[in-house]
Amino acid sequence: MSSHVSAIREPLVYGHKDYHQITEDLVAPTERTPSKSWVLAFIISVAVLAFGVYTVTYTIYWGIGTWNLNRTIGWGWDITNFVWWIGIGHAGTLISAILLLFRQRWRTGVNRAAEAMTIFAVMCAGLFPLIHVGRAWVVFFFFPYPNTRGPLWPNFVSPLLWDVFAISTYFTISVLFWYSGLVPDLATVRDRAKGLRKKMYSLFSFGWKGSAKNWQRFESLSLVLAGLATPLVLSVHTIVSFDFATSVIPGWHTTIFPPYFVAGAVFSGFAMVLTLMLIARKLLNLRDYITVSHIESMNKIILVTGTIVGVAYITELFIAWYSGYVYEQFAFLNRAKGIYYWSYVGMMFNNVVVPQLFWFKKIRTSVFWTFLLSIAVNIGMWFERFVIIPTSIARDYLPSSWSYYIPTWVEVGIFIGTMGLFFTLFLAFTRLAPVVAIAEVKSILKEYGDQYLPKKQENI
Repeated sequence: MSSHVSAIREPLVYGHKDYHQITEDLVAPTERTPSKSWVLAFIISVAVLAFGVYTVTYTIYWGIGTWNLNRTIGWGWDITNFVWWIGIGHAGTLISAILLLFRQRWRTGVNRAAEAMTIFAVMCAGLFPLIHVGRAWVVFFFFPYPNTRGPLWPNFVSPLLWDVFAISTYFTISVLFWYSGLVPDLATVRDRAKGLRKKMYSLFSFGWKGSAKNWQRFESLSLVLAGLATPLVLSVHTIVSFDFATSVIPGWHTTIFPPYFVAGAVFSGFAMVLTLMLIARKLLNLRDYITVSHIESMNKIILVTGTIVGVAYITELFIAWYSGYVYEQFAFLNRAKGIYYWSYVGMMFNNVVVPQLFWFKKIRTSVFWTFLLSIAVNIGMWFERFVIIPTSIARDYLPSSWSYYIPTWVEVGIFIGTMGLFFTLFLAFTRLAPVVAIAEVKSILKEYGDQYLPKKQENI
């Protein structure tokens, strides 16, 4: 008898679950009293959000003068945070859509958090252009519409207007993709609910009956929306990169920005999904459904996308050197050795060095290290946005106009407030709908049987 034992695929569901047990486990967070850890996390998130609301109100009341922007640096923390949130948001639906199109079964523990992340992150991102206009009550100037007070049609050549159309279109598709996936699970909660709660879930589940026709239309709609969302993500973040690439500012005017921004968005998006997955896994006791296999698969993609981002950084440096254009060379030398060198070091370390730790299996299968490194990656991606924006315009063509930018407490408070908004919405979502797709988990058991049902659960 051969001593060789064939490798067994890492399980995606632990604990010998049957269909009833899966329903009980995944619906439980929406029915039972929340745990103390969830309540504590929610209170902290709401408190942070309240501080953010105060800083936004303070800004609108006193004006943009409460920020530290100047004639040289007109884009500071606000646009840095806008691009950072957009990058995180645009990756969520892409992750879910790509995994659906490629029939990846490990998406069960990932897709719901990723889709919700998109909705909440885009909401956080949209706050910054609203405030940046200075007078939030005239934000409708963003949109092209005819009126009787004179021509308000924006310049259609401007990528800033493309942002409005691209982001709003993507947000709409993402909401449809996310909500359509929720409908079967909302119907499951409806069937277990009573009274007013039952009526509310009946309303939001659109009369789902679970018939063959329902499932056929559900699967068709999911594939169509996934097919629409995938190229849309690529186009949207490409358009966001045009905000910079179509300018003539050294460090911005480069053709590598579109693929560079898309790779960075996927990179940061996977890291944020991991952070949310691990938080939900802990607070909602979902260890049997968000498993080591999910975590390791996500870490492998972070390793690949982190390497792509590292190659993009090196390519930028090479192009600046090879071009012989002194202003471009100075821009990149200033990033590495200038007054903002700390942001460049933070970017290179967190985005290039840190992901390489996932080459080691012990690290990419460790919950602690995964959580820590996923946060480090998103810190690194924020540094990247900061390096691109304030660093490039702080040193322009005229030394007489050079300036240094330090955010005020108001700017920092607004950013922290968006973090509170994001986690408040996510934690509230975990109480209203299953974080892991019930129907998809059941489909795994039906298709693969005991292969995904080990006798003993790993002690993690």
